[in-house]
Formats: sequence, C-alpha cells, structure tokens
Amino acid sequence: MTPKVQNRPKGRPRAFDVQKAVDCALDVFLRKGYEGASMTDLTRAMGIERPSLYAAFGDKEGLFRKVLDRYMDQTMVYLNSALQEKTARRFVERVLRGALESQTDPHNAPGCLMVQGALSCAEESEPIREELACRRRQIEAAIRARLERARKEGDRSVTGSPADLARYLATVMHGMSVQVAGGASRKELQRVVDTALKVF
Repeated sequence: MTPKVQNRPKGRPRAFDVQKAVDCALDVFLRKGYEGASMTDLTRAMGIERPSLYAAFGDKEGLFRKVLDRYMDQTMVYLNSALQEKTARRFVERVLRGALESQTDPHNAPGCLMVQGALSCAEESEPIREELACRRRQIEAAIRARLERARKEGDRSVTGSPADLARYLATVMHGMSVQVAGGASRKELQRVVDTALKVF
C-alpha cells in the first residue's frame, strides 16, 4: 500500500504582535538611544528571542528603521495637522505645543527619538546617525516651506528669514527633547514654548 504523502507544513505564523513589539522597542530606543540599546534590552522588552527578531526585522538596524517609521507615523502627526493652520503664528504654536505634548507624554519614554536615537552613536552606526539627521532636515524643510508660503501670502508675523526661523524652531524642539530627557518638567518646557512664541 502506497503511503500517503503529507504536505510540507507552511512557514509558521509569527507568535508575536509585530506592531506591539515595535512599540516596545521604541520605548527602549527612546530611553537608551540606538547605541545604548543592547539586543538583550530589546528582546526582553519585546518579549521575543533573538531568532524571532532577526526573522522579523533582519537585524538591530532594520528594527530601528521600523521603529523610526512607526515613530514618525504616530508622534509626528501633529506637524501635518499644524500645516493646515491658516496663519504662521498658529502654525508655529501648534508645532511647538505638539512637540511638547509628544515629548512629555506620560505613556512614553521622554524625549524625541530623532534626537535621543543619535546620542553616542559609534562610527559603525554612522548610517543611523545620517538617517536621523535626514529625518530632522525633512521636518525643518516642512516648517520652512510653510513659513515661506505664509510670507508670500502677506502674513506679517513672518518678519525674518523663513529658513532662519525654521532652524530656530527645530533647535527649540530638539533642545526640549534633551531637556525633558534630563528631567525637565512639562511646566518648565511650557515656559520655553511660551518664550519661543514671543518671537512671533
């Protein structure tokens, strides 16, 4: 009697929620930066073993890029919302207050991934440093473009160079990230935002 030929089992589905694992990794990278986050830190937080991490994300760099995409989608949404404001003054206020809310959200590790992630990157992690710098430049460029548009539309609140103002706002946002990671309170950073808004 000819034995039945059993079909080879297909690849087993992953036994973990990828998005949830990415969110857990985000918290680790926020607290420790890219270089400071060890594979043990990441797998422990994500609740998976190293083979599962490699199978799902390739390596630590691949995981970080997934985390960065997730971060941009989730916590930078306030920038796109602010771009819809009718005046430059309201736009700037929405951007700064959005950054404040995002960076001091009690449900997340404090700070900004695009700043915290680049801290203490070693030479072999240069591609990550460059990726983070590129993302920061994209945000600054979006702010500059909105201010340039406001100036062309005759918005008198834009009294200086849009490029200089965009760089100033980006510097304030990144500086707040360093401050909150160092223990600054939301109330203290609120005063920073209020002071920055006086420029407009």
